[in-house]
Amino acid sequence: MEFKNVTIIKKANVYFDGKVTSRTVLFPDGTKKTLGFMLPGDYEFSTAGEELMEVIGGEMDIMQKDQTEYKTYKEGESFVVPENSSFKIIVKTFADYCCSYQ
Repeated sequence: MEFKNVTIIKKANVYFDGKVTSRTVLFPDGTKKTLGFMLPGDYEFSTAGEELMEVIGGEMDIMQKDQTEYKTYKEGESFVVPENSSFKIIVKTFADYCCSYQ
């Protein structure tokens, strides 16, 4: 995956005492992505707008707001989180990801 002609915000987004970090990438058309990394742990995130999460390394177990079971997503897989929602993540080893905001 390669992005061209973008602006990268140098300051990291840091969550959960540094166990989850990301960098913001801004595109000329106004869209935004974050490239991030998660260490092992259990996390929960909320969404304002719809988000596409792509796993680009490792894996993560995901349970969205209205679900009752976790589903594992591995490298090369993705999932969409609806706007005004939330999702839980379990990372057992590591997870490298790209999040696209709609």
